[in-house]
Order: sequence, then C-alpha cells, then structure tokens
Amino acid sequence: MGIKIEGKIEKVNGLELSYDDFVKRYMEKNQPVVLTGLTDQWRACTDWVTSNGKPNLQFFATHFPKSTVQVADCGTREFTDQKRVQMSVSKFVDQWVQGSVQEEGSNASTKDVRDKPLLYLKDWHLVKEYPEYTAYTTPLFFCDDWLNLYLDNYRMHKDSDVYSDSNEICCSDYRFVYMGEKGSWTPLHADVFRSYSWSANVCGKKRWLFLSPSQSHLVFDRNMKSSVYNIFDEVSETKFPGFKKAIWLECIQEPNEIIFVPSGWYHQVHNLEDTISINHNWFNGYNLCWVWDLLLKDYNEAKEYIEDIKDICDDFEGLCQRNLAANTGMNFYDFLIFLARVCFANLVQICHLRGDGERSVCNMSPVAQQLTSNLVSIQKIALKVNSLEGLTKTHKSHFNSTETLSNPEFIKLCMVLEKTYGVIYSQQTSDYHSKRSLVDDIRDLDIIKGHTFEVSTPEDLAKLIDHFIRIL
Repeated sequence: MGIKIEGKIEKVNGLELSYDDFVKRYMEKNQPVVLTGLTDQWRACTDWVTSNGKPNLQFFATHFPKSTVQVADCGTREFTDQKRVQMSVSKFVDQWVQGSVQEEGSNASTKDVRDKPLLYLKDWHLVKEYPEYTAYTTPLFFCDDWLNLYLDNYRMHKDSDVYSDSNEICCSDYRFVYMGEKGSWTPLHADVFRSYSWSANVCGKKRWLFLSPSQSHLVFDRNMKSSVYNIFDEVSETKFPGFKKAIWLECIQEPNEIIFVPSGWYHQVHNLEDTISINHNWFNGYNLCWVWDLLLKDYNEAKEYIEDIKDICDDFEGLCQRNLAANTGMNFYDFLIFLARVCFANLVQICHLRGDGERSVCNMSPVAQQLTSNLVSIQKIALKVNSLEGLTKTHKSHFNSTETLSNPEFIKLCMVLEKTYGVIYSQQTSDYHSKRSLVDDIRDLDIIKGHTFEVSTPEDLAKLIDHFIRIL
C-alpha cells in the first residue's frame, strides 16, 4: 500500500548548534532533527566498526560473549511487536555470521535465504552491564535526562509482584544498543513513556518514517485501541479508516548521524544496511506532560478493563495501579515519588546556589533559571495529578525530606544533577570531596536546616514547590 510522504527531517551540524538553540527549535517545539558531527570521538566508532564500515561482530563476540540479550525475529509478529527470544551475544553473532555465509554461498537456494530468520538485537543494556567500558558519551543536547539519572540510583517500581530483574518494562535504565543486519526493522510505535529518544548510527544506514502527534489518531482503529503494525502492509481501510490520510515525514539516517525523536511521534524504522545504533529514551521538564498524559490514558484503560470486578474487589484502585505498573512501567504512586525526589534534588541545587552567592546573582544564573523552570514543570503536573477525584484518599505515597537527605542514593542524584547542569551551561561545579560534605553543605543552608518536608499527595508536592518559589 502506498503512503503519503510529503516532508523530510532537517539535518543540522551539531557542532554549530548551541544548547539553547536546540531547546528552542526542537525540544520545546517537539520537532525531530538529525544532528551531525557529534560522534567523532566515540570509542564505539572505532571498536564496533571494521575498516570497510561494517559491524565488527567479532569484537562483540570476544569482549561480551556471555551477555544475555533480547533478539527480535523480524519476520514473526507476536501481539503488537515482533517475537523476541533471549540468547547470548556470542550465539547472536554466530547466527548472524552463519546466515550471511549461507546467503552469500554459491549453493544457497532462494528458499534457504527466504527461510533464514531475520534477527535484530534490541534493548541491550550495555552501559549498565559494562560501566567500566566507555563506548560513547551522551551528547550535550540530551544530558538533561531525568529518567536515566533517576534509574541510576532508584528503581522506578519496587512492588515484588511487578518488578523482577528480567522484567523488560521495569528495567534498570533506558540506554540501549541495537544491532541488526540489512532488512531488519522495527514496527510502527511511539516510544515508552512517550519519552524523547535519540538514536545514533555507529555504522550502517536507516530509513525512518515519522508521523506527527497531530495525526497519530489516523493509524488507530475506530475505537482507538489498536494501531497499524506495519505501514507497508495492506492496511485494512475498514479497520483503520483514517490511515490513507496520514502524511509521513521521511529520513535516511547515515552513519555517525544522530536523530532526535520527540515525544508522541509514531515512527517505523528499517535498516537499509547492516547497522549498529545507540539509543536512549529520556524525559525532563520539557516533555513531562507527555509522560503524565500517557499514564492517565493507560490508567483509564486498565480501569475499564477490570471494571466488572470493581464491586467484589477489596482494593480495586490498588489493583488498577498494579496493572498500570506492569503494563506501562510505573503507576501514579511511582510517578509521584519520582517527581518528589527530582523536585527536591532541584531544590537542593537552588539552595546551594543561593548559599554560594548573592540572591540576585543566583536568579540571573542560567542554571538557577533552568532549575526553577524544572520546579514549575513538576508543579504543573502535580496539580494535574491532584485533580483526579478520590485518587489520593485511599493510597498515599511517602516522601520525607530529612530521610531523603540521609540517603546515599539521593546525595549521588544531587551530585550528578549538579554536574549535568554545570556541563550544559559551562559553569564551574563544586568540587565535593565526599558525599558527606555535600550533605553538610545542604543541611547548613538556612532554608532547609531544621525543617522536615513531607509529601504524601500531589497537593503536598505542589505546595512545597510554591513555598520554595516564594522564598527564593
């Protein structure tokens, strides 16, 4: 079936783009862009690529042979995604190499080639698994990453009934490596949590098809429950009446190019050559509203799905929240605790800046302006969550500032957050000699010293932010 392609994605030299320009032109406007010139110093571009520009499969088989990875069979559909199996990296490489030899061999029949599974390694947590191996550095434009900074210190969801180490949704981070041979592909989708994502081609070439959020309804069925799986299939006009009206943007991503995928943009991706890519999902104050909108949508669907047992269920709301966490990766209470911790980490940084200099200087600081903007974004979402009738009456989260300040994970979060904004805005960051010194610095600040702040509801969080904004 033909699709309407009526636009291209802009390509920009990332070395000639400032962070503020990236924010104003792409992040705030939620517009995709391809960035060039940002991968030249990456170790991955040397280690992972052969002299002729192909994936260096032997490097992975030698250095990471026993890593267990998820591999999609691109020719087999399973529900709304491709069927996935787990295997070691060495086995994946062996199957890729054997398939390539078979396809190139003079005795290979057409049937042999057609029957060969088209495998695509996806969602490999290489950074988390091998922290001592620095394959790349996250480009400056994507460093304001609340999701992964948080998950480096906390689990998003702690319910043992939902969380397990092998649970893909409740994973340890959202930094991935993808490896696929020519012809492998990813079905139409919008990214997890409706996050931003960035994808860098270390080698190989990809074709991307994008659909603006304003047209996303066109790829859904009449009930807005299921979406098109493959836009190049013969899509049923009866089931998907709006599909032919969709207008797509196309992008051919070359080696060493990075594509920024904004929130809510549906996309389908095809590997035009043997390809290795690095992919991060992330969100921050600029797209936090997208995360909440998805949570609310998925919550309403989870609630509707089990509505018929509401009268006989002792804890119907709790069941809805457990189902939401299992299906989406977090529930309302996980989200509120996430917001509270990130909020307090931002407050700590503002208070620390305020203690280091004159208040007027602090207010003029780009870092302080960014931190305050973050608080305003969090407050807006907290008020939206609070507007849900009856939600906080039966289930409450718990955040205590005194306990939090004594938590080593929170201190680490504060330190990384300070470093992140220092790098983004090219400011000198404090040289903390130990985690304890940071704690002492914070506790000595007049605004925090001697006070305990409790957050049990979204309203508490909104009031806490309002209190600090007024006195700062």
